[in-house]
Amino acid sequence: MNSELLQSDIILENEKVLLLPFENEGNTELKEIIFDDKIWKYMGMYVRNDIDFENYIQNTLKQKADGICYPFLIIDKTTNKVAGSTRYGYLNHASQKCEIGWTWYGKDFQGTGLNKACKYELLNFGFENIHFRRIQFSADLENKKSQRAIEKLGVVKEGVFRNNYVDSEGKSKDDVYYSVISEDWKSIKREYFKEFI
Repeated sequence: MNSELLQSDIILENEKVLLLPFENEGNTELKEIIFDDKIWKYMGMYVRNDIDFENYIQNTLKQKADGICYPFLIIDKTTNKVAGSTRYGYLNHASQKCEIGWTWYGKDFQGTGLNKACKYELLNFGFENIHFRRIQFSADLENKKSQRAIEKLGVVKEGVFRNNYVDSEGKSKDDVYYSVISEDWKSIKREYFKEFI
């Protein structure tokens, strides 16, 4: 695994989306789209005011500095606006794996094809440049919309992790887990992402 890449400025791009390191000053533009409880319903937390927003920015940057994740800003190239955020999370160098997630989009950018374009760039770079052996995804058991979006990526559904985490309101939550492994990436890329190749 090429861990050094996770210490560099990773910029990923195709015709639809541009992914920039989260430290970019554009992260302040997230404030224009972040205050929407529908976005945060299944994220284990809520961002409802300026203090929550500052905590979200600072926590994301701290987790990157601690090597827990590599977060990105999502730019919609059609409008050239900040559309949301995503990340490589749960970075595990010893086992050469990560989870793509913590993904959210402002309501105007949902259902526009940005998610698939974004996930292609993250999967492709993750397998072909960083050389992860496994990339996983998870979604709250009640979040059927996210599950459907993940299932369109050619992933393998692995099962439900019960009481997988406790959210900010003290509720135990179950997650559905999915994965792609390096041996499967080339065929998944051809079958599910041909428009980006």
